[in-house]
Amino acid sequence: MDTKEFWHLINKARFAASDEVPFHEALASLLAARPKQQILEYQDHFDTLHGALYRWDVWAAAYLIGGGCSDDSFTDFRAGLIAQGRHWYERAAASPDSLADHPDVIAAATDFEDRALFHEDANYCASDAYEQITGDSETFWDDWKQYVADRPPVDSPTDPLGEDFDFDDENEMRRRLPRLAALFLSEES
Repeated sequence: MDTKEFWHLINKARFAASDEVPFHEALASLLAARPKQQILEYQDHFDTLHGALYRWDVWAAAYLIGGGCSDDSFTDFRAGLIAQGRHWYERAAASPDSLADHPDVIAAATDFEDRALFHEDANYCASDAYEQITGDSETFWDDWKQYVADRPPVDSPTDPLGEDFDFDDENEMRRRLPRLAALFLSEES
């Protein structure tokens, strides 16, 4: 599976999603129709894209949108950005402040909803697909360990990339993410 095919699957799941079938279920079903090797390749692309967003500026955007953001929530936010498709993923990666244009973010600011773009279940689509195929939730993780062991190690940062700064410093947030800060921070600061 190449990057183009990865994003094609994401978009196909987005279009298949409905009130009855959420995105992560649609994607898991699409993946379950593929060979196990492609499901592992999907997870590899997902992890690469997910890891590329492990940055302080993206976390700051999540912090504003979510009204705070723990490390677990940041994992869910990055999965949610991937679930938005290539266009929004690339916009957010290039400039997290561009999320101020996302309709769900605008609605969240208006409705005081703090979970826009956070999508925990999107983290587990590959393992859910494996479970659909095998009936066993652990099979994916066993195969994933073997898949990762068979390739060169990937250097994963232990801390987010970029410059760390205080998310509770509203002036700093306004300076770094002015458009998101205008949506989510009160004018009184």
